Amino acid sequence: MASISLTFPDGNSRDYEAGVTPAEVAASIASSLAKKAISATVDGAHYDLQWPINADSAIAINTMKDEAPALELIRHDLAHIMARAVQELWPDVQVTIGPVIKDGWYYDFDRAEPFVPEDLAAIEKKMREIINKRDAVRTEVWDRTRAIKHYEEKGEPYKVELIESIPGNEDLRMYWHGDWQDLCRGPHLQNTGQVPGDSWKLMSIAGAYWRGDSDRAQLQRIYGVAFQNKENLKAHLHMLEEAAKRDHRKLGREMDLFHMQEEAPGQIFWHPNGWTIYTELQDYMRRMQRKGGYVEVNTPQVVDRRLWEASGHWEKYQEHMFVVEVDEEHAREKTVNALKPMNCPCHVQVYNQGLKSYRDLPLRMAEFGSCARYEPSGALHGIMRVRGFTQDDGHIFCREDQIEEETAIFIEFLSNVYKDLGFEKFSVKFSDRPDTRAGSDEVWDKAEAALLSATRAAGIEPELNPGEGAFYGPKLEFVLTDAIGRDWQCGTHQVDFVLPERLDANYIGEDGNKHRPVMLHRATLGSFERFIGILIEEHAGKLPFWLAPRQVVVASIVSDADAYVLETVAKLKSQGIRAEADIRNEKINYKVREHSVGKVPVILAVGKKEVEDGTVTLRRLGEKQTSVVEVNALVADLKAEACPPDLK
Repeated sequence: MASISLTFPDGNSRDYEAGVTPAEVAASIASSLAKKAISATVDGAHYDLQWPINADSAIAINTMKDEAPALELIRHDLAHIMARAVQELWPDVQVTIGPVIKDGWYYDFDRAEPFVPEDLAAIEKKMREIINKRDAVRTEVWDRTRAIKHYEEKGEPYKVELIESIPGNEDLRMYWHGDWQDLCRGPHLQNTGQVPGDSWKLMSIAGAYWRGDSDRAQLQRIYGVAFQNKENLKAHLHMLEEAAKRDHRKLGREMDLFHMQEEAPGQIFWHPNGWTIYTELQDYMRRMQRKGGYVEVNTPQVVDRRLWEASGHWEKYQEHMFVVEVDEEHAREKTVNALKPMNCPCHVQVYNQGLKSYRDLPLRMAEFGSCARYEPSGALHGIMRVRGFTQDDGHIFCREDQIEEETAIFIEFLSNVYKDLGFEKFSVKFSDRPDTRAGSDEVWDKAEAALLSATRAAGIEPELNPGEGAFYGPKLEFVLTDAIGRDWQCGTHQVDFVLPERLDANYIGEDGNKHRPVMLHRATLGSFERFIGILIEEHAGKLPFWLAPRQVVVASIVSDADAYVLETVAKLKSQGIRAEADIRNEKINYKVREHSVGKVPVILAVGKKEVEDGTVTLRRLGEKQTSVVEVNALVADLKAEACPPDLK
C-alpha cells in the first residue's frame, strides 16, 4: 500500500500507510493521546478521528483543551443527541437540519403538536440518559441511491430533499449516535459520553420555515447553548440575565424614551425623554466635528433614480431602497425616486458645485443624514435594527497621498469620541472586496493597499473580515465591547476610488490638470438610533449625568415643602440642569421607587427640616445611603457634573 507523510505542529514528520485515520495516528504517538483525542486538523480542515487520510498532509491532534474544535464537536453532537431524544420521546416527529451556531446549536422538527416550554425539561432528561449510555458514534459513506431509499423507507422526506439538493459529486456521510442515524458532513465525537454533561442547556422554542421559505412547511426550532465546562455555561447564562435586564426595549418603556407601532414598522416615535438623549448626543457630535475641521451640510431625502443609477446604488443596492413614484404634472410617465439609503452621492453633488483646487483638500464634509433602508420585518430589533435612521455621516475628499494622514486623524477622532462616551477600548476589522462590487480589480488592489497601509501606520493591526467591504471600496469596522462582553460594530472608515469616477468629481492639481479626489466615507457612531440603544444597554439605563434625560427630581415629603421644592427646581433649571418637581400627595418611598425605575440619577427629598435648614436630602441612583447637603453648593456641583465631556 502507498505511503504518505504526515507533518506535526512541531515540524517533525512520520510516514504512514495511505488511508490511516487520525485515531490511528494518535495511538501511534501515545496511548494517552489516543484516549484524549477528539478530532484532528488536517491541512486546515477539521477531521473526524474515523476519516481516512490519503495524501501527504500537515496534521494536529485535537483534545478537549483545543477550544474551537472542541466547541464545534460538543455543539454538533448535542444537536444529534437532542434530535435522537426528541424522536425517542415522540416517534412521529420528522427531523430536518441541526447546525452549530454562535454559542450553541438548533434543530428544526416537523411535529403535528407544538412543543411547549415544559417539553424542554423532558428532552434535557432524555439527552442526559443518552450521554450517560456512552453510545458509540460511527460513520459511513453512502451513495445517493442507497441514502434516498433509506430515508424514503423511514418516512423522512426532508432528508430526501436535502440529498437531492447536494451536488452529485459530493460524498454522502451517514452518522450513527448509538442506533439513531442522521445525514451529516461531520465531524463528531467518538461516543456520546464525551459530551460534558453539565455544560449545556436547552433555551427556547421558535417557529421556522423549511429552508427559510415562507411558502414551505412551518417547522419548530429548539435552541440550545453549550460550552467546554459548567463555569463557561454559568457565565453565559449570567450574561443573558444581564442582557435581559439591560434590554433597551424594556428600559425604553421604563424610562419613557420611545415607542414603535405597526403603522410605521422599523421607525421610531421619540418621546421627550428619548429625544433629549438624541439631541444631547447630536450636539456633542456637532461640536466635535467642528473641532475636527468638518463643514456640516444637509442634503435631500428623496432623490431621482438617475443619480442612484449613476452612483451604482440602483444596481447594487436597490433591494434595500424605498422607491417613490411621482406622477409629475403633464409628465408622460411617472418619475421614479428613492428615499436615500445613504448620503454619499448627495455629498459628491455638494462637492461638485464650484471648482476645487488641490489647496482645498482635504475637504471634510459631515451630515446628520436621515436615511431609509428596507430591512425584512423579521430582522427588525427595537431601535438597534430599523428602517429609518440618522447617520453621523461624513466624507473626506482628499488626494491619494493624504489617505494615510486622514485615516490616522479619523482614528484619533473616533478614539476620543468613544472615550468620552465611556468606551475605552475597541477592535478594528479590515473588510476587503465583496463578490458584488463596482470598479476594476486594479482599483480595488490600490484601495485595499492604501487603507491597510494607513491603518498600520496609525499603529493598528486590524483583524481580516474577508468579503465584507462596501460595493465601492474596502472598509474598516470599529467594534466596541460593552460591559457584559458583547461586541457592537459602530464606526466605519472606507476608501473609495469608484464613486468620484462615476459621479465625475475632480480637482485642479498643482500641475494645472484635472485629477480625481479620493473619497473617504466615515461614520463615528454609525446610526444615532443604534448607538443610543447601545448606550442604554451598556449603562443599564444609568446614563452619564450629562446625557440623562431627567437629571434631577426634587420630591416633597410633606405638602408644606412644596414651595421650597419649586424654588429648588428653579435654581437647578437656571443653571441648565434638567430638573423637575414631584409634589404629588404620595409617600416619599413610593416616589423614590418610581423615579429609580425611571433611572433618574439624582433624587432630592425635601421635608420640614430641609426647608428650615436650606438643605436637601440627596439620594443617587443605585446608592442606598443618603446625605444632607446645602442647596446652593449642590447646584454648583451638579452644574459641573452636567457639563458634556468635550466642554470640561
